[in-house]
Parts: sequence; structure tokens; C-alpha cells
Amino acid sequence: MRRAFTRGFEDFINVPEKSEQAAVRHMKKHIEFLLNGSRVAVDADARIPLLYVLRDQLGLTGTRFGCGTERCGACMVLVEGKPEYSCAREVGSVAGKAIRTIEGLSGNGAPHPLQDAFVEEQAGQCGYCLPGILMSSLALLEKNLSPKRDEIQRALDPHLCRCGVHNRVVRAVQKAATAMRAARE
Repeated sequence: MRRAFTRGFEDFINVPEKSEQAAVRHMKKHIEFLLNGSRVAVDADARIPLLYVLRDQLGLTGTRFGCGTERCGACMVLVEGKPEYSCAREVGSVAGKAIRTIEGLSGNGAPHPLQDAFVEEQAGQCGYCLPGILMSSLALLEKNLSPKRDEIQRALDPHLCRCGVHNRVVRAVQKAATAMRAARE
């Protein structure tokens, strides 16, 4: 084995020498899941983080790599409607499940009320953390359209934002909740 510094998942694993390449090919599995409402299939090592499959194989680059250790939330996606860190979630563990990424947030070409509220409240500066924050906010609002401030803060606690827009983010989630309640009436 040799250490490799390449792109994607291989940044974190030992890459086999050529004599071992054939054995590695056998570790690939055919994995199917529902992604943003569409059935997809990938052939990948089941141990690869979901984040790398989303970005490198499926071209969905909205989900971000932040820390790789489940500490920042930039990679958050919804798995069966619940926020999950995609940087450490093995792709094999999502076989047959519904995954929703930031690319699946808006529908019919119109922005989601969360997206509108985040723009109106100027709830992002650099924007690197926003895809994960938006996905966790969506999970909260799909369960509770009238969250209290402390419930919003708890839902967003796993997210690290260094720009200091936390108050704006909370206001944006509250505004989106109001808009979503009004749309249901």
C-alpha cells in the first residue's frame, strides 16, 4: 500500500498497488437510492462517504466539504427527512433511502420560501455553510411550522458559521415558517 493525495475519497485512504487493483474493483457495489425525488444508481465502494458520491460521481456540488469529522454541518443533507452529515455517512448505508440535497430544495423553478427568506434577511455572507443550514432548517419546518426561537437554535446548533450571521439565520427561518404556514392556508 502507498499513501495517496488525490481528489475525493482517496484523500483519506491508502491506495493499493497495481497488483491489488483487481481486488479493489470487487469492493464496488451497485447502490440505488432516491435523490431529490429521482431514482439514481451508482457503482461505488459502499464505504465511501455519501458526500463524495454526491459531488464527484453525481455532480451535485451544492453540498460542501467542511471538516470531514461531523463538526461543522456544511455537508448536511436530509436522509429520510432527517439531517445527516454526508461527510461521514457511508454511501452503502443510504441504499433504498430518500436523500435530499440543497439542489432539491426549490421546486418548479421557483425558490423555496427558505431561500427567499434567507435572501430577504441577508442571512449569509460567504455562503459556504448555507446549504447545510438550509437543509437542517427545512427538516425543522417540515416537522414544525411554528418553531420557537430556541427550537430553531437547537436545530441549527450542529452548524458552524464563522461569518456571525446567526441572528439573521434565525429570523430567516422564522420568516420562512410564516410564509409556509400562509401557503398552506
